[in-house]
Amino acid sequence: MELSDIQSTIPDIRINLSRVGVRNVRKLVEVARVGKRPAIFISKFDIFVDLPGSLKGANLSRNFEVIDDVLQEAIGGEVKEIEEVCSRVARKLLDRHEYAERTEVRMESAYMVKRETPVTQTPCHEVVTVHARALAQRTSREPIIRKSIGAEVTGMTACPCAQNIMKDHAMMVLESLDMEKDKIEKFFKEVPMATHNQRGKGFLCIETDDDQHVPLEDVINVLKDSMSARIYELLKRGDESFVVMEAHKNPRFVEDCVRVMAKKVVGTFGHLPADARITIRQTNEESIHQHDAYAERHATLAELYAELNCE
Repeated sequence: MELSDIQSTIPDIRINLSRVGVRNVRKLVEVARVGKRPAIFISKFDIFVDLPGSLKGANLSRNFEVIDDVLQEAIGGEVKEIEEVCSRVARKLLDRHEYAERTEVRMESAYMVKRETPVTQTPCHEVVTVHARALAQRTSREPIIRKSIGAEVTGMTACPCAQNIMKDHAMMVLESLDMEKDKIEKFFKEVPMATHNQRGKGFLCIETDDDQHVPLEDVINVLKDSMSARIYELLKRGDESFVVMEAHKNPRFVEDCVRVMAKKVVGTFGHLPADARITIRQTNEESIHQHDAYAERHATLAELYAELNCE
């Protein structure tokens, strides 16, 4: 006996729905790499299609079938980048949901990165949050697909304002001790003044057409180098001294971090098309306040390039 397909019936209230699908689908994603072990991402997916008013519901089991197919392709080496997982799923969803005009796939993943500390080269690990997304729009020919890759990383920032206040105070004390001015300046060049610190969270996402590739490691490095200093899970004494000195030699406001990110994006990803969309965010968890400091910027690569060239 053939079972009835209730999803294909006409609903009582006939309106189109922008997104229908599943959220918080948890999967282990393996992306094969040449000469290396596979990259492992502990991932959470949101998968959507649009639904016309003539259908009561979407066949959600197709979403799970599609994602499992693509994950097998990733293990087999057919998928080269993590964001390609999303774009392949989005494309296949159009094939499986013949009534859909638009599909969307979002992925948030925990990605373990191996690092070495700056002085003693001690191995350690850190977790980076990776964000990927793909949108597929049906056309009379091939679908139009836009995909994005991004990451959120943690670093350290040092406040320039408090540091300047401390420098003024130190200057007064040293002058009262009859210290020569040139020696005072030499001291400040070697020993930056104390200030309060923040644990900063930087976010960068780049959206492009499906045929473009944005290396995840480049995204991570731009974020890490936009704050006052990188941080590490394990630090020996020499490493700790280096990180603290590095942060205080590069004091940055939350606004500075976003502007430095923008400049590094243009320098690192200037080869991408001008319509690549850039999203930058920085959140600093203040140490002497109960609030967080926040800054962001949304722009195309062309817009950032034009502004930076005007400086």
